[in-house]
Amino acid sequence: MKDQYVETVLGRIHLRVGGEGPAMVCWPSLLMDGTLWNAQAAYFADRFRVVLVDPPGHGGSSPLTREFSFTECAQVVVQILDALGIDRAHLLGNSWGGMIGGTFAALHPDRIDRAVLMNATASPAGLRHRLEYPMLVVTARLLGGLRGPLVGPVRDAFLGPTSKRDRPECVAFVNDLASQADVGSVRHAVTSVVPKRPDQRELFGSIKAPVLVVAGREDATFPVAESRAMADAIPGARFAVLENTAHLAALENPVEVNSLIEDFLVQ
Repeated sequence: MKDQYVETVLGRIHLRVGGEGPAMVCWPSLLMDGTLWNAQAAYFADRFRVVLVDPPGHGGSSPLTREFSFTECAQVVVQILDALGIDRAHLLGNSWGGMIGGTFAALHPDRIDRAVLMNATASPAGLRHRLEYPMLVVTARLLGGLRGPLVGPVRDAFLGPTSKRDRPECVAFVNDLASQADVGSVRHAVTSVVPKRPDQRELFGSIKAPVLVVAGREDATFPVAESRAMADAIPGARFAVLENTAHLAALENPVEVNSLIEDFLVQ
């Protein structure tokens, strides 16, 4: 995978690009960077041109200085495709990536082939999300970062009992990336993606591309019923539930995720 950078409406975006074939653009969750998709890159790079995105304000991308809209995130995807000379792409998204993957599919039907939207929602934030996530960011700013006891709530939101018990590499991955997060950028991203996220169910009703929605049985952030409601909003969408998997399916259960993606993309 080679590092590349693209200037977008939300700043300079860091990409890791490798492989040959149809393009596969992968956008991760809040607090994560493109390495969330390393197992998919390793599996698919012999048949696809894989593009791992560090989303705005995360990883090697430039810090965020303001809040943003999901429409702007979809425009970032368009600008990435344009910069790489890609006409159409498959979009793989987790959580934040799953939400704006649907936005991209709805608003830019001429640029999408298929979409795999994992651990995501099309619904606006409920009371718990509107209160808990901003409070976590405020506390992190006061303490100088998502470290020590503040990593625990992130870990609990992202990983379920199976991963916390049996997958120490997943726990270490989440701990490491959460502790590296730029709190200023995270504040803008969390505000935009959690309490202020739009109700996209009506918009998703206009999606024409084939879509696979994937939920994790142990996902405490977006339970199965919420992801199922997202699938129900998308005409013809397929829906799958992964057992022993929480909010970061691509990281926690890469073998089953890769199999689902492969079966869906080759049909």
